[in-house]
Amino acid sequence: MSAPERTVLDVSGLLNEAGHALTNRLATALAEVGLTPRMQCVLLHALEEERTQIQIAALSRLDKTTMVSTVDELERRGLAERRPSATDRRARIIAVTEKGRLAAGEAQRIVDRVHDEALAAFPPDSRAAFLSILEALGNDVITGPQPVRRARASSAPR
Repeated sequence: MSAPERTVLDVSGLLNEAGHALTNRLATALAEVGLTPRMQCVLLHALEEERTQIQIAALSRLDKTTMVSTVDELERRGLAERRPSATDRRARIIAVTEKGRLAAGEAQRIVDRVHDEALAAFPPDSRAAFLSILEALGNDVITGPQPVRRARASSAPR
């Protein structure tokens, strides 16, 4: 039995490999200042405006458990803290400390450098086209059909 003929490059595989390689480069570079890409992402979204942990998790594409442990670590390091929201007493926001703001600024310079290095192989006009296509692909994937979720089985009748 033979495998079906591939008529198109494995785009998913190529994007996954490129993303994995870039994420590894970024993680290594950010480790120089003691941050992870997740921490940097959370700090940036929290600095942009007052946001809850749930809002930042959605923007950062982090699941609840990962978000909680990331914020716990940011708090432990004195980079951020959970505070009551100024607009909703029931909500808690992630507030970045001055130490966290300085760390996020330094880390963003590293992120920009790593991204510039990754794109350096492209001529400027090709770089712009590549980024535009990548952004469009990401937007299409994100807004496309959502995965089907099964209903949870209840162990006790209601």
